[in-house]
Amino acid sequence: MLAMVYRQHASGEVEAADVPCPRPAAGQLLIRIRSCGVCRTDLHIVDGELPHPKSPVIPGHEIVGTVETLGSRDAGFAIGDRVGVPWLGRTCGACRYCLHGRENLCEAAHYTGYQIDGGYAEYTVADARYCFALPREYDDVHCAPLLCAGLIGYRAYRLVADAKTLGLYGFGAAAHIVAQVARFEGKRLFVFTRPGDHTAKEFARRLGAEWAGDSNQVPPALLEAAIIFAPVGDLVPVALRQTLRGGVVVCAGIHMSDIPSFPYDILWHERVVRSVANLTRDDAREFLRLAPRAGVETHTQTYPLVDANRALADLRQGRVSGAAVLVT
Repeated sequence: MLAMVYRQHASGEVEAADVPCPRPAAGQLLIRIRSCGVCRTDLHIVDGELPHPKSPVIPGHEIVGTVETLGSRDAGFAIGDRVGVPWLGRTCGACRYCLHGRENLCEAAHYTGYQIDGGYAEYTVADARYCFALPREYDDVHCAPLLCAGLIGYRAYRLVADAKTLGLYGFGAAAHIVAQVARFEGKRLFVFTRPGDHTAKEFARRLGAEWAGDSNQVPPALLEAAIIFAPVGDLVPVALRQTLRGGVVVCAGIHMSDIPSFPYDILWHERVVRSVANLTRDDAREFLRLAPRAGVETHTQTYPLVDANRALADLRQGRVSGAAVLVT
């Protein structure tokens, strides 16, 4: 099969390769891939910012496809079913995190497109227990961003779901989905983009943002919570300065540049800085039910599978409005 493969000696790129089509083991599905989202985490992998990826590895963890072969009869799916494969590829199921509903923190977890070959290919295999039936309201392309941008964004959003005024720093694939959920739930929404990015500001306003400005600007109202999707540590003290007493700043990426020191007075009064890690299967089931009910629309730019490097470059340079999606 055709696959776009990352090798650690490469610098920021994947290469086209003819590799054997995988075979499903017991409990796995062989999936014919229809689309795969291009996530900022993929960039962190190919740019060498995440340690110890499988090498070589096929990136991609926003996979939409159809079941081609079952590794066992009790896999829970049938041949021809449409399924989604997310970042969380498998967990141990036995540690204190897994046993208490926090499998996103499992120390033995393996991740799709990182330690497990992912979706920049024509086929993949996946553990059936970590695959999901997908909402019929979305076609293959528009469903792909729900599987990471949607799921990780939703987990971050759930941490501050009680906030009535919400700020989003960075307005890409995850933020444009979270914005729609927030507006559906009646939040006041304020969006911060890189200075001069007028396209992103206009996009945010179209999706219901009350205000959209540069990341260094002061919004017209203080925030009860902020979610930082941009992998920029400098934004943490910036966001803290815009929050009310008791406010929460969530760092929603798997990788972020160093957070600079900042004066204690902007953290005082019970403000909180916290991270969000990965997702649980419960997050996925809950969000995939909510997305069509909330009227979430994903905005996508499509690329042929062989143009994965162009998609990665466009994402790196901020040229993607919404989410980039590879199609086979």
